[in-house]
Amino acid sequence: MQTEQAAVNGIDITYEDRGPKDAPAILLVMGLGGQLTLWPDEFVAALNDRGFRTIRYDNRDVGLSTRFDAAGVPNLKWMFVKAAIGLPVRPAYTLADMAADGIGLLDHLGIGRAHVVGVSMGGMIAQHIAARYPDRLLSLTSIMSTTGNRRLPRARKEAMQALANRPMSGDKEALIAYSVNAARVIGSPGYPPDEERLQRRVRTDFDRGWYPPGFARQMAAIVADGDRRPMLRTIKAPTLVIHGEDDPLVPLAGGRDTANNIAGARLLTIPGMGHDLPLALVDTLADAIAGHIGEVAKVAA
Repeated sequence: MQTEQAAVNGIDITYEDRGPKDAPAILLVMGLGGQLTLWPDEFVAALNDRGFRTIRYDNRDVGLSTRFDAAGVPNLKWMFVKAAIGLPVRPAYTLADMAADGIGLLDHLGIGRAHVVGVSMGGMIAQHIAARYPDRLLSLTSIMSTTGNRRLPRARKEAMQALANRPMSGDKEALIAYSVNAARVIGSPGYPPDEERLQRRVRTDFDRGWYPPGFARQMAAIVADGDRRPMLRTIKAPTLVIHGEDDPLVPLAGGRDTANNIAGARLLTIPGMGHDLPLALVDTLADAIAGHIGEVAKVAA
């Protein structure tokens, strides 16, 4: 994989730019603690094959992008308690800051307007991009994400435990075993991963840029962001919301709430899909995104 670095907002963002430079650009925004490699190569290739330029990148504090070591590591359990009783959570940076990183990357690449696709936390960041930078967005696709509405159903117990109990350090093999198990817990029950491929992907990501403190600071940014519904109601971009019907981490109600709060948004639910991007659904997802973008182009014409 050929990656490059861009100086953005005073930090370095590592990215991969693939596909024809004159093709419509799709900015791919990854979720909590996920490196750009968590976008399956097959999914990126499927978008390229459908005529798009793709830009996937490591968010700040993950992978090979700038790390915020000086900010310290928040206590996740105490942070959740504070949020539950209404006390403020002060993150090292905000989701709005991370949205500005995405826009800064587009600036670096000389891309005036792009289609933005975000998964999970990346969907939240994409929502901020759509609301804060409407002139830079051609369309929004929010996948397995939510609104911050605290009345929505919570993650299943086992999924939340896998998230909250993420180890900060330890033996390499134990950490890899944790990551493999967590991927199984939050993954798609209808599309279980190939075990050999899952092990290989986790090991490769571990060696590339395992960085648990960044995960904790990104989680703090999510918790501090609060309820985005008032912001979502200001979004004018054509929006597609995709959500797995069997997502144990962000239940389907989060996708429905997202679609209900963005004017004109279309909701696509996928049976058997959990909180991941299974290879068996690559063409389904790529077709949905390409179809959405195609409809946007028709309207614009």
